[in-house]
Amino acid sequence: MLTRRGVLRIAIIGAPNAGKSTLSNQLLGRKVFPVSKKVHTTRCKARGVITHEDTQLVSPGDKGQDLHNLDETMLTDPWDSMKHADLVLVLVDVSDHWTRNSLSKEVLKCLSQFPHIPSVLVLNKVDILKKKFLLLEIITDLTEGIVNGKKLEVKSAVKQDSSSSIPGPPFGQEKNQAQEDIKGWPHFQEIFMLAALHGEEVDTLKRYLLMQAKPGPWEFHSDVLTNQSPQEICDNIIREKVLEYLPLEVPYGVTQVGRLWEEGECGELLIMQSLLVPRESHKRMLIGRGGKVISRIAQEAGQDLMNVFLCDVRLKLKVEVKS
Repeated sequence: MLTRRGVLRIAIIGAPNAGKSTLSNQLLGRKVFPVSKKVHTTRCKARGVITHEDTQLVSPGDKGQDLHNLDETMLTDPWDSMKHADLVLVLVDVSDHWTRNSLSKEVLKCLSQFPHIPSVLVLNKVDILKKKFLLLEIITDLTEGIVNGKKLEVKSAVKQDSSSSIPGPPFGQEKNQAQEDIKGWPHFQEIFMLAALHGEEVDTLKRYLLMQAKPGPWEFHSDVLTNQSPQEICDNIIREKVLEYLPLEVPYGVTQVGRLWEEGECGELLIMQSLLVPRESHKRMLIGRGGKVISRIAQEAGQDLMNVFLCDVRLKLKVEVKS
């Protein structure tokens, strides 16, 4: 008797640094997507593949998910991801007090364009939020007080200030939309609270996603973790480290060329990569005093590559000025 295979295509959208790549890596169980505080860490359109028993989950990688500060060519990617998605995860960083109480106009536009696609709200970095009672307010704002078609009944645990002459409205009270701009999306099916960096509750989300899968053919072999080539994975990991250790716009001028892959005497993978920079001053910054910066980048990137490829890796980086 043949087992019916299930598949679920997932779109993950949200503001920069909400933790999308970190969450993708946690779901995969291995670091495949680079993580950086700077935007455009990954420039290739990559997908992650999670296969569990008879079910396969496919999600897009980092490119196209940040719906802020995108150049024109990258704006089409979130829409492409949504068009082919069976489910959308909206990731919100609750530790960012500037953005946590409202979905961006770009995210709301994306959701309103595809209202037929089921959506789930994922609150990330809840471990960093010191005042946990604020989660009630955040959830109410981001959902417009409605989850899975039902109005939230949230009672405030915050005491009113006795010096206030006019008491504020109780938690969960319906807002006058004519007076306030819409902050949230009232069509989320579920809410998950994660600390993605530490993997807390990620397994719960993963189980939920597996349960949402529908019968259908698999797109990838069960051993595949991503559609990225080994070379793309290598480039992205090196790029992550360059972004991490170089200031401001400097890392965006670094170009990777002249890659050489070969097997070492002990079976390890030897990778030699040249990094081109536009100016001599950038070369000095990238190399660092006594070669400390480039050595640290090579060491950390090499360790990440070992974890991805599950073999010993020796990475050598050479820095040159573009001619």
